[in-house]
Amino acid sequence: MPLADHLRTFQKSVPGIDQSLDMARRRAATVIGAILLGLVAILFAWMGDLAQKIFSQFQAEHRFAPLVLTPLVFAATVAIAHRWAPGARGSGIPQVMAAGQDLELTRSRLLALPTAVTKLLLTTVMLLAGASVGREGPTVQVAASIMVTCHRILRVPISAGVLIAGGAAGVAAAFNTPLAGVVFAIEELAAAFEQKVAVLVMGAVVISGLVSLAVAGDYVYFGTMRETLGVVPVLLVTPVAGIAGGVLGGLFSRTLLAFARSAHPTFLAVRRRPVLLALACGFVVSVVGVVSGGSTWGTGYETTRHMIEGHGTASPWFGPAKFLATAATAVSGAPGGIFAPSLSVGAGLGQLLAYGFPDYPMPAIVLLGMVGYFVGVVRAPLTAVIILMETTASRGMIVPLFLTAIIADGASTLVCKEKLYHGLSKGFARPKHPDDAEPVHS
Repeated sequence: MPLADHLRTFQKSVPGIDQSLDMARRRAATVIGAILLGLVAILFAWMGDLAQKIFSQFQAEHRFAPLVLTPLVFAATVAIAHRWAPGARGSGIPQVMAAGQDLELTRSRLLALPTAVTKLLLTTVMLLAGASVGREGPTVQVAASIMVTCHRILRVPISAGVLIAGGAAGVAAAFNTPLAGVVFAIEELAAAFEQKVAVLVMGAVVISGLVSLAVAGDYVYFGTMRETLGVVPVLLVTPVAGIAGGVLGGLFSRTLLAFARSAHPTFLAVRRRPVLLALACGFVVSVVGVVSGGSTWGTGYETTRHMIEGHGTASPWFGPAKFLATAATAVSGAPGGIFAPSLSVGAGLGQLLAYGFPDYPMPAIVLLGMVGYFVGVVRAPLTAVIILMETTASRGMIVPLFLTAIIADGASTLVCKEKLYHGLSKGFARPKHPDDAEPVHS
C-alpha cells in the first residue's frame, strides 16, 4: 500500500487528527511567514538606506545630473511596472485592502511573489533616483505576499485575516513598532476585526518583531524626543497643528485620488499616458531637489530625525518643498510608499508652526506637525499617534498627540471625504464589466 494511503487510513482511524493537522499547518504558515517577512523587511531597509547614500554621494558630485537622471528613472520604472507588474504600482497598502475585500484577487498577480520582488526592486531604484518615497507601504504588500505564499505552500485556506496579519507585521517590521502594527491592522486593514484575526495579527507582529530585534537590535526609528508641553501650550498649539496638518493632508489625498480615479476628461487623458506623466513628475521632483539644495531627496528621514532630536533645523522651505516632491512622486504612480515622506512633510510643517510659538520647545511642535499632517493624509489617528510614540519614544506627548490627531482627522474630512487608501484600493478591484477598464498607453 502506498505511503499516502497509509497516512489517509491513519488519519481516518484517529478522531480529530484532521482538525489538529489543519491547525498545525495554519500555525506553521503564520510562524514561517512572519519570520521570512521580518528578514525581508530588514533587507529592504538596508537596500533603501544604501540606495539613498549612493544617490546622496552622486548628486553631491554632480548637482545638476538629477535633472536628467530622475525623470528618466521615473519614466522607466512606471513603464516596467505597467508592462510586467501592474500590481506593483503606488504604495502597496491599497493592494492589500483590495485583496482583503475580494479574496479572489489573491489568486491574481496582485499579491504574487514576483510582483512583491518587483515592487521591492523598483522602490529601491526610485530611491536611487532621489524620489520622495518610503518603504513602509511596499513592505506591507511584500509582507502580505509572503504570508499568502506560505499559506498556499502549506495548503492552508487564505482568509482576510492572513492578509491583515501580513500587512500589520509589515508595518511593525518597517518602523520597529509592534503596537503600531496591531493598531494599523484594526484601524485600516480590517473592515471587521474578529478575535481569531486579532490572535493571528498579534502572533505575526510578535514574531516579525523578534526577528527584527534579533537582527537589527532595539532602535528608535526617528530618535528620542524628551520634550513635553504644558496645559496652556497644548491648548494653543494643538488646534493650529491639527487644522493646518489636516487641511494640507486632505489636499494631498484629494489630489492623489483625483489623478488616480477622477472621471474628468483631463485626468482620464493623463492616465492614458502613464509614462509621460511619470517623466513630468520626475522632472518636478528633480527641480525641487536641486533648488532645495538636496533636502527633499529620498524619505527625508535624516532631516526629520535632526529636528526631532533638537540637533538642528531645516530650511523654512523644507516642508513646502517636500510636500511638492512627495505629491509629484505619488501622482506619478511609481512604486513607493508615502508614510515616511508624509512624516517628513509634517516635520517641516511643525518647524514652520514653531516660529509662531518661539517660547515652546521646537521638537515638541515638530512632532505635533508630523501627527497633524500624517493624519490628514491617511486618516488613521490611532495609527499615527502610536507610530510617533514608538518611533520617537515620546510617551509624555501622548495627550497633545491625540488632541492634534482628532482635530486633524476632522479638518481632513472637510477637505477630502474619502479616505486615501480606501479610495485607491478601488483602482485594484476587479472590473464589474470588461468595458470598465481604462485603456493604458505610453
